[in-house]
Amino acid sequence: MSGRLGELLVRENLISLQQLQKAQEEQRKTGGRIGSLLVKQGSIAESDLTNFLSKQYGVPAISLKDFDVDPDVVKLVPKAAAEKHQVVPVNRAGSSLIVAMSDPSNIFAIDDLKFLTGYNVEVVVASEQAIRDAIERYYAEKGPDLDEVMQGFDDSEVAIIESEGDDTNVVDLEKSAEEAPVVKLVNLILLDAIKKGASDIHVEPYEKDFRVRFRIDGVLYEVMKPPMKLRNAIISRIKIMSELDISERRLPQDGRIKLKLGKGKEMDFRVSICPTLFGEKVCMRLLDKSNLQLDMTKLGFDEGQLKDFMEAIDRPYGMVLVTGPTGSGKTTTLYSALSKLNEVAWNISTAEDPVEFNFFGINQVQMHEDIGLNFAAALRSFLRQDPDIIMVGEIRDFETAEIGVKAALTGHLVLSTLHTNDAPGTVSRLLNMGIEPFLVTASLNAIVAQRLCRRLCQECKKPAQVEDQALLDAGFTAEEIGTFQVFEPGGCKTCNDRGYKGRVAVYEVMPLWDPLKELVIQGCSAAELKQEAIRLGFQTLRMSALRKVKLGVTTLAEAVGNTAPDKF
Repeated sequence: MSGRLGELLVRENLISLQQLQKAQEEQRKTGGRIGSLLVKQGSIAESDLTNFLSKQYGVPAISLKDFDVDPDVVKLVPKAAAEKHQVVPVNRAGSSLIVAMSDPSNIFAIDDLKFLTGYNVEVVVASEQAIRDAIERYYAEKGPDLDEVMQGFDDSEVAIIESEGDDTNVVDLEKSAEEAPVVKLVNLILLDAIKKGASDIHVEPYEKDFRVRFRIDGVLYEVMKPPMKLRNAIISRIKIMSELDISERRLPQDGRIKLKLGKGKEMDFRVSICPTLFGEKVCMRLLDKSNLQLDMTKLGFDEGQLKDFMEAIDRPYGMVLVTGPTGSGKTTTLYSALSKLNEVAWNISTAEDPVEFNFFGINQVQMHEDIGLNFAAALRSFLRQDPDIIMVGEIRDFETAEIGVKAALTGHLVLSTLHTNDAPGTVSRLLNMGIEPFLVTASLNAIVAQRLCRRLCQECKKPAQVEDQALLDAGFTAEEIGTFQVFEPGGCKTCNDRGYKGRVAVYEVMPLWDPLKELVIQGCSAAELKQEAIRLGFQTLRMSALRKVKLGVTTLAEAVGNTAPDKF
């Protein structure tokens, strides 16, 4: 049918012959359906393809996103059959079962479903992506909830389970219903965090309370309150999975849990245990390499900013600094730059604390302060390793800054981070550390400052009524007001009724232009440096955030809450 579909689309002038030939060539290389490949390469919109199939075969089209299927109807078609034929049962009417398919001409699938279910099968058409999403949603294996886990629980069932090896398999976790409730409960917390897209898990004991919170898109949400009597058992279970000392409860500990998910995917949890007044608090950072965004064009850079940043990292030597508070996405930006620079021709070494993601082709070193392996020691060692590109996790002191500057001046590209509020303020910080002004101007290529704003869910965002004065206070000019629409969060299934889905980075990129170097040598203030940079075309964090508001990517509240106003 795939060849026939392509011909029909060409005949109806929905795609060109060249587009069909390109898709057919891709199909020969990778397989897949021609319709899906045409959508993927942007030749035809998914909705247009669905409407065409609907008219061609005389069957109704359906939007599965807007549909809630009865679980009893879902059970009529086994998961294996749904995945094999890419179908979703939608409704049941008497002796007829209505199923959504992307290929209504697939007679074999219809016959198979008739045989499996005993129903007459009626077809409606939906897009391939919508069917894949629906299969994932309706056939997902759900973990037990807290009440199920705690059913029939008594203290005698709490036991410390010995670690079974380096890796803990998620499939085993999900099938752990026969094991102690504590084990099941910890497994449930980890799996739920993965499903909800959390970046951190906090397990927190208080005097009369015990709670679990997830950080999703930068905001903490309480998800569970396990019974107090399970507090020590839950924390011990996490420590065993992290291969930590369960008998040590007075000192902080750090560990790692590695989970194997299906299809070769792995998930790491970086575990930190900190003793508090009422027990040990656990914080787990989820490190999902598959979700690491390394494409610079998708990080949030404006076009001019990306050009300036790329020019700075494409130079053979010099220093590029990324600044911002903890959790502002600095590591992602640096990893993106390293990914772009990672070629056989370059020797790349990094000093990190901790190493969050490992990359082939990059020599990554984990810091160990207790044995004297700090950023300065690693940096000294790198300079004896014939380096081309060096990344230092953070410049914290004069020693590290001095070696970094010398490396940048002696023909190496140095990337690093610094905790400052904005790009112009970074120069003052380096000077205050004790670096001479002429060394700063000679070594620095560019400074990048960044923040993260929550991204509006594009499915449910709605127009917001904002007073003109609020827009003026935020930093918009009187001429801009009325030329764009401000949006606010709504709430739908896609974003779990939060109104936000994911985050977008807001950047300011300040190359050290010659007029700025003159000001640094003269000893000017950060405010004067900022003023001159803006005159030269520099976009501040607030300007970039307001641009995201104009584009409908984020809200005014997020822009104002995450960036400082441009006052001089």
